[in-house]
Amino acid sequence: MRTVKAKQLHRNRRRARVRRKIYGTARRPRLSVYRSNVHIYAQLIDDDAGHTLVAADSREVGEAESRVEASRRVGELVARRAVEAGIEEVVFDRGGNKYHGRVAALAEGARSGGLKF
Repeated sequence: MRTVKAKQLHRNRRRARVRRKIYGTARRPRLSVYRSNVHIYAQLIDDDAGHTLVAADSREVGEAESRVEASRRVGELVARRAVEAGIEEVVFDRGGNKYHGRVAALAEGARSGGLKF
């Protein structure tokens, strides 16, 4: 049990370190990523108002070959919804996760969907 608590503590510290530097506005919202063991969630957040502008998750994209492929589709979906809402630029918040695997795939999908980081 000690190992699990240590991993959570270290991830929360990384997350706080990233969040100190990143701030989303209505013009350039924060693309926040949450990664669970099975699903991945992304949302565009206006930190000034404290509102979520656009959201998407892997439960919406249906069956995919792998979790990495589902993450890429989530990135494309959130980008499509953002462009419809008139958002073109975002600040990427990896949520304390490494920029690797599913998190990187989501970012690539968002870029291919038309978002600029």
